[in-house]
Amino acid sequence: MKFEVVGLGALNLDKLYHVNKIAHEDGESYITSKTESCGGSAANTIIGLSRLGHSTGFIGKVATDPEGSILLNNLQNENINTNGVLISDNERSGSVSGFVDTNGQRALYVDPGVNDCIKEDELDMDYINNSMILHLTSFVGKKYQESIKTQIKILDEISSQITVSFDPGRLYTQRGVDFLEKFLIRTDVLLINSTELKQLSKSDNEINTLLQTQKDTDNIQEEFSIDLVVVKMGSKGSYVSFNGESQFTNAFNVKCVDSTGAGDAFNSGFLHSYINGESFEKSALMGNYVASFCVTEFGATEGLPNISKLGNLKQI
Repeated sequence: MKFEVVGLGALNLDKLYHVNKIAHEDGESYITSKTESCGGSAANTIIGLSRLGHSTGFIGKVATDPEGSILLNNLQNENINTNGVLISDNERSGSVSGFVDTNGQRALYVDPGVNDCIKEDELDMDYINNSMILHLTSFVGKKYQESIKTQIKILDEISSQITVSFDPGRLYTQRGVDFLEKFLIRTDVLLINSTELKQLSKSDNEINTLLQTQKDTDNIQEEFSIDLVVVKMGSKGSYVSFNGESQFTNAFNVKCVDSTGAGDAFNSGFLHSYINGESFEKSALMGNYVASFCVTEFGATEGLPNISKLGNLKQI
């Protein structure tokens, strides 16, 4: 079977606690309610792409616990091919405990479980090579390094015809450029937020301005020869640099109740237009548009639109 996009990343059951405020060191806050949803950065993006009508598959790992069953069934219910999902008899499935304040901002604590235990010899390379795009996101990789090593080996072995989109996330960018080099030299589309971009830059500027974002983007593109870099700037919008051209696109003005998964939602909208051969300007607009749906609902995927809702974008 041919896929337009295959995702490779963590599968987590997100347990989101809605709180009056995010408590800092020695602080206290209280929980007002709780929701559970399926998450994992790559999985969120693949779900978004599936809802937008694309053929998708996923590579990940779950355990034989209730959480694993929920995660696997959720992918299947979203019309995502799960032949690449491994099932482990040991350990536990991944989970995230998240705390979301009244402004929709959140703090996340990740329990990776079997996510960090994906070995190269467990995977079917034909499954990956039958995709047009391979979308990668981060693993925790603190106790076990298997999944990270597997990602790097896959990037060395996959067909040169496959486009690699990469959203490193904070877990990878905080490790620095030297760690990310093996990823970035094979990346065709880098999807990164402004805070993560700053972590990779050598700038002493503590404020993320558009000018600083342009400079940091230019440095990354020049060093690793990445044609397309997309910088997600949250409620400010997004910045795209492609083959010497660049564009800033404003975000849509909506009420944010939960920012969980907003960056992943942007990825799905951007890649949707990218796959359809549309301009990077239209792709950025679509990314912002899909993200604007995501933040109006609690959870990473509850607000993601289906293809019928995208018709409204033509009126903008």
